[in-house]
Amino acid sequence: MQVSFYGHVRQYHNLKAEIDANMQEVLESGQYVMGPMLKRFEKELAAYHGAKFAIGVGNGTDALWLSFMALGIGPGDECITTTNTFFATAEAIWIAGATAVFVDSDAKTNCIDPSKIEAAITPKTKAIVPVHLYGQCADMQAIRKIADKHKLFVIEDNAQAIGARGDGFRIGELSDAVCTSFIIQKNLGTFGDGGAVVTNNETVDREVRRLRNHGSGKRSCHSYGFNSRLDDLHAGILSAKLKQIDEMSALRRQWAARLTAGLGGARNFSLPFETPGYYHVFHLYVIETRKPEFRDPLLNFLVESGIDAKCHYPIAIHQQEGYPWGKQARIAGPIPNSERNAACCVSLPMYPELTEQEADYMIEKVLEWDQRVG
Repeated sequence: MQVSFYGHVRQYHNLKAEIDANMQEVLESGQYVMGPMLKRFEKELAAYHGAKFAIGVGNGTDALWLSFMALGIGPGDECITTTNTFFATAEAIWIAGATAVFVDSDAKTNCIDPSKIEAAITPKTKAIVPVHLYGQCADMQAIRKIADKHKLFVIEDNAQAIGARGDGFRIGELSDAVCTSFIIQKNLGTFGDGGAVVTNNETVDREVRRLRNHGSGKRSCHSYGFNSRLDDLHAGILSAKLKQIDEMSALRRQWAARLTAGLGGARNFSLPFETPGYYHVFHLYVIETRKPEFRDPLLNFLVESGIDAKCHYPIAIHQQEGYPWGKQARIAGPIPNSERNAACCVSLPMYPELTEQEADYMIEKVLEWDQRVG
């Protein structure tokens, strides 16, 4: 049996009527950039988050660094984040001209460990940038308390967790800006690149809107800015999918529960952890091998068995070739959990359109490998 890592084509066929209708509406409107479909989707996205504003931009990386710039974060400033995440989180800090400060992740959730943040704060610290990794919220209540105590901004990297929530809080409720990606791999993905900033902060809304469009607040009037706009065709695709996002998240949770139940007796890897009271949306279903030397053999065995497993993210940011790219990064204390996560992670296929046969085949093969290891 072959199990692909993504269900993009299946999802398109399931939502074809809605997606095609929205794309046709855009094509017939003749307004493809900053048009009515984008405005509609921005309102829908803000409403979904219970926020005042949503601003569509070119991609998730732009969403981050435009938010930093909107909040006045730049050269000489520091932003605290984690290193076991996609490169763009730190990259956006560097694009803004600031310094990335890495602290360790929590051993269970793999999200930023709030207990490590205060020791990393200096007079230069301007923001905390938690990543809701794999589809689970970081501990935003603890992070917000630290930020309030030290008068810091909080910018959430929510590229992987739309629809997730914590125990008593929603994403965006305890931050200055939420930054998301709509690249096709995401839980809410378009057929290409895209991103957005969601916020209740009027300054962030005003400045990101200006910066994304060549610094323009009105036609033909420009100041310093960039070209980072979410096109209306993408907005139409996303609008159709957003209406189904909660249903798709529930299906992800269903498949995750099936995998967890089936793999519960394994000895050579650990399963994803869901913080009690939280709602994990399983952008990725990541298991961690007991030893780093087990990771590649497991991955290779699964691929040879027809399961398109992958690793997210096998090289931590501070372990990338060429780090630290000048003087714009530092590691605040030991980061063993982040390094372990990078060395041991294996992502199994996870998407709403999986079938029972595919899920059970993955369980069968992962357990077969586990038994071989002994």
